[in-house]
Order: sequence, then structure tokens, then C-alpha cells
Amino acid sequence: MKNKRLVNQKLLRFGYTTGTCATAATKAAATMLFNREYVSSVSIVTPNQTNLTIDVLNPQFDSNFACCSIQKDSGDDPDITNGILISSKVRLLPDTSDIIIEGGNGVGKVTKPGLDQPVGEFAINSVPRKMIKNSLNELANENNYDGGFHVLISVPEGENIANKTFNPDLGIIGGISILGTTGIVEPMSAKALADSIKLEISMISAENNDSILIFLGNFGKKFSVEDLNLSPKPGIMCSNFIDVALDSSVEYGFNKILLVGHIGKLVKLGIGMFNTHSNNGDGRIETLLSCALEAGADIDTLRKIQESITTNAVLDILWETNLLNKTMDILKSRILHYINKRIPSNVEIGFVCFTNSGEYSGILFESDNANNLKEIWRN
Repeated sequence: MKNKRLVNQKLLRFGYTTGTCATAATKAAATMLFNREYVSSVSIVTPNQTNLTIDVLNPQFDSNFACCSIQKDSGDDPDITNGILISSKVRLLPDTSDIIIEGGNGVGKVTKPGLDQPVGEFAINSVPRKMIKNSLNELANENNYDGGFHVLISVPEGENIANKTFNPDLGIIGGISILGTTGIVEPMSAKALADSIKLEISMISAENNDSILIFLGNFGKKFSVEDLNLSPKPGIMCSNFIDVALDSSVEYGFNKILLVGHIGKLVKLGIGMFNTHSNNGDGRIETLLSCALEAGADIDTLRKIQESITTNAVLDILWETNLLNKTMDILKSRILHYINKRIPSNVEIGFVCFTNSGEYSGILFESDNANNLKEIWRN
């Protein structure tokens, strides 16, 4: 890719995700089926509207199927999947309009609840599935085809690589996951990201703003805009660096701060962990386990929580046992305790914690002053 980012005085290349590779391989294979000729490259548009043209490897087709591979390019971001081949085998299904997407050799299978895909399904996440379906629907329209497709994604090295990832701990067995929300891998060192957060905050403060909205990742920003109807400005994305964002906001004189985050990140504040990157530890399930115990959960419920691997899986258990609201109130109090220990008393800070799945989708809890603070970004 031509896109680059300056990191620590070095120009680093962007890369593309496993989901982008699977989509490109599928589009190339389907193109060969329709055109009855080999292709050497394929063009796609990623979810963040980046135009890519990618080389196609090992193209094959006959009257029944077509297949090819795309080599994963992670750019200059360190990634264990860099350089591996991701393949797609496509067959036309003229008797149905369905698009069936399955995993083959080297693609993991989900064995525990709470992940993007249900138990028993291949670990091909929802955004890559949507990318694949959109590409196939476009080709079908271009070729006046009203049938369906069968897509088999495989990763020859996937099973070996998966053992070096978190997949086994998450209950994904047999291979890697096909992932990606933007389709693009952006290179960024931890120090460079922290420095960029500080720089953005200093620029916002220079505009004479006394209030700042801090999003804990893309989900936080999307929820703020689409669900809370807040303006994203003045605001900043802090990713895992809640500590840097909060400390810098205080240092640059902001006296009103609102945090908006998914429970998967915000829950870690319940044990005073303000840098939420997995390299620094986890504690999500243990935090929720402790809060549920205080809320009155019985031993069977606590055991189920302990065996969970995601916060959403725990929320499902709490919902089913009518303990969700009480547990969230306890977590809210713990987060408030640690935030107040970190932030000076003359700075007003609030938070909104949400989830985007389950019957309880939406705001799980928020600080008592959150509604008043939200009005700043509605005006």
C-alpha cells in the first residue's frame, strides 16, 4: 500500500486485514467464474473507503469452481499473520440466492459464547462476511446473475499460527480468525500513539475549549454520535490509553471530561487499570465476577461467569439471573472510586458505559452527572 504514517521519525506503511484478504480472494475467484479467464489482480474498497488493488496468487478455475490466494500484508505493523496466504474457493449456486460462507483448513471455529460469531460457527467475523457478500452481490448484478454462491475461506498456515495468538484462550480452535473493522492495518507504536493523543489534546485546548469528550475506541465514538446524538468535537479517540488521555486533559486545563466506552474496555477501570491494552493484563472477567458476588450471585452463576471469555458472555448470564442492574451499579461505584482517586476534585468527570449486543443493548450505566455533561456536546 502507498498509505504511510510518520512514527518516531520513520515513514511506516499501512497494511490490510485478514478480512480484506478473504474478500479480495473471493472477488477474484468469482470474477474468474464469470469471465472464464485468469486474473492477476483485484480491486476492492475497504469499509473505511480505501481503494486497494492487490495481486492475485495461484489462480485456478474450471466449470464448477474457482479459487485463488491473497498474501497478507500487514505493512510495517508487527503482526504474526504478515505474509501468510489466505485463500478462497467459490462455487456458483444457481438454484438459490443464498451466499454461504464457511471456513476451511486453518480457519478457527468458535467453541465458547460471547464472540462475534455464535458457537459452532467459523471465526469469520461479521464485517468481513459483509464485505464478502457485498462484493459478490456487486458481481452478480454486473453479470445479470440471480443465483447464490458458496465460499470456502482457508488459511494453509492458520492452524500453526493460531497457537501463537489468543485464539485458544478465547475458545477458537483449529486456526486463526478472519478479522477487521476498517479493512486496514495502521502502523503505530505505543509511544507514538500516546504522543499523538497528547498532541491532539493540546491542539483542542489551544482552541479555548474547557470540555473534552474521550472515546474509548471506534465503538465509543460511533455510540456517542449515533446513539447519544453527541457532536464528536471537541473530542479525542484514546484507544487503550485512558491514562494518557485523562492525565493530559487535566494538564492542559480541561475542567469537564466525559468518557464514553464499551464495557469491554471500561470494565478495567473497576480495578484501577487505566491502560487497557491486553499486554498490560486483563482482569475483565475477574472484575465482573467480584461485582456479581457482591450483588448476590450464587455459586452456579459465579462458576458460569468464571468460565466466560468475554464481557458480553458475562452480561448474558447476569441478564438471565436478574443480576445485571445490581452488578452494573456496583461496577459503576468502583469505577467512580478509581477515577476520583486519579482526577483532581476541581475537574468534573463523567462516564457512559454501553454494550451493543444482547436484549440489554445500549447504556449499561453512567455517572450521575453524565446527562448534564452530554448537553455540552448537544449544544
